[in-house]
Amino acid sequence: MKIIGVNGSHRSGKGTSHLLAAVLDEASAAGAQVELVELADLDIRYCVGCNACLAKPACALSGDDMAELVEKLLAADGIVLASPDYFSSVSARMKTFMERTRPQHMVANAFKGKVGGMVATAGLSDCGVEETLAAMDRWFATQEMLVVHPRPEGPVLGSGAAATQYAGFNAEKRRVQWRRVEDDQVAFDVARQLGRDMVELLERLGA
Repeated sequence: MKIIGVNGSHRSGKGTSHLLAAVLDEASAAGAQVELVELADLDIRYCVGCNACLAKPACALSGDDMAELVEKLLAADGIVLASPDYFSSVSARMKTFMERTRPQHMVANAFKGKVGGMVATAGLSDCGVEETLAAMDRWFATQEMLVVHPRPEGPVLGSGAAATQYAGFNAEKRRVQWRRVEDDQVAFDVARQLGRDMVELLERLGA
């Protein structure tokens, strides 16, 4: 089975990439073939709303990296989206990617039945990261994919794999931040659970 991770951060190799890598590393340990794609390293143009994809499942734009990325997504059994929280939604880079998958939806859902999952990062807790996860969740729903919402055994830890740098308040009631999102151990535990759950579901589906 193949699982591809798509990182929508404008900074490749940073916190969001590390959280996504936790998912993919766990999936790899469970037997999946994995690949991490950094959108920041690709040239993906904006959808211009030409509506050519209303008639056939192909984009009229050419000369960028989107067509190659779509081929990778079509060949994958699972897709993980990752984005930092930008004003309570995904990054502009992730949104551009989502819009460019319009040809895979307008005639028929080309990604139908694939397994999906998502992770997000933010500077603060309860400051828009749930909406960021919801935007990616909605993309999966639009594409008719099967979405995994991970929950490690034990006490409920949160509503998804959302890492922040928020570590609480000190005695002076000043906000304390972790140096790295990797210090948010709960989020990384949930991300690793996502990797395991995606492989388990794919195995049940016979991938």
